[in-house]
Amino acid sequence: MTPPFPRRTGLSRILHAFGYSLAGLRSALLGESAFRQEAVLAVVLLPASFWLGDGWVEVGLLAGSVILVLVVELLNTAVESTIDRIGPERHELSGRAKDLGSAAVLLSLLLAAGLWAGAFWQHFMRSGA
Repeated sequence: MTPPFPRRTGLSRILHAFGYSLAGLRSALLGESAFRQEAVLAVVLLPASFWLGDGWVEVGLLAGSVILVLVVELLNTAVESTIDRIGPERHELSGRAKDLGSAAVLLSLLLAAGLWAGAFWQHFMRSGA
């Protein structure tokens, strides 16, 4: 039996995977307001991490926390899309899966907010401002 999708290898596989990734980002930007809001915030916060961070570890933590929020939001959107694809009827497990995805987004946002608040506090307290 022939597989429904061609089996790509090497550079062809990498290029196609990159194209699928770009399609996913485009879909999230166009179709998900939460991701769009977080992406706009990332455009501001990622460069700010280089200004605020004191050394590569702090810059990495600040920037990484912002990227983590985007990653978790994408995964949450994937879970929600899969649940919606299964059917429109309400089901306890579907609701639970969506709630768990939402909780993951909340935790990633709290982590990022805590790291950024701590970095601001340290930066401005140390500066004496």
